[in-house]
Amino acid sequence: MKTVKYAAEIVKELQRSVTLISEEETEKLADRIQTAGKIFLAGAGRSGFMGRAFAMRLMHMGFNAYVVGETVTPGIGPDDLLIIGSGSGETQSLATMARKAKQLGASVVTVTIHPDSTLGSLSDFSVKLPGTPKEQKNADGVTIQPMASLFEQTLIVLYDAVILGLMDQKDQSSRQMFGRHANLE
Repeated sequence: MKTVKYAAEIVKELQRSVTLISEEETEKLADRIQTAGKIFLAGAGRSGFMGRAFAMRLMHMGFNAYVVGETVTPGIGPDDLLIIGSGSGETQSLATMARKAKQLGASVVTVTIHPDSTLGSLSDFSVKLPGTPKEQKNADGVTIQPMASLFEQTLIVLYDAVILGLMDQKDQSSRQMFGRHANLE
């Protein structure tokens, strides 16, 4: 097996990938997060897992952040923000969710490979990430990874980078965030 060689190539792919992210789009996302009443995260499959991780860090920072579909998630309304992670931007269940959020007065941001997709057109704005939709070659260079792995990894790196930027803006440390960490584990 060539596990270490594969891991090194994945890191190279991620290094290339993050250089293609728009600083302007990510700053716009961070600004919108700071003005949101409540923040909702959604995504299907692995993209959804990345959203869950982002919601957790937002909560650690003191934001009212929720994962769509959880039993303790409140309703969305005006002044709230729905952030959707979707490589294709065409997942119908997420498009239905975006339409509903807009009807209720919330803002919608989609993080996607395809800002011109259905979800992109339903959003107030999109953050474009490089990556490969399932079963396609990456236009920015071929990835060795299966399916949409490069997009999903870039998504979590972006989400973590947004957290670091928000920490800087709020002058918040990891130690302060730890005070909101789960303690019944």
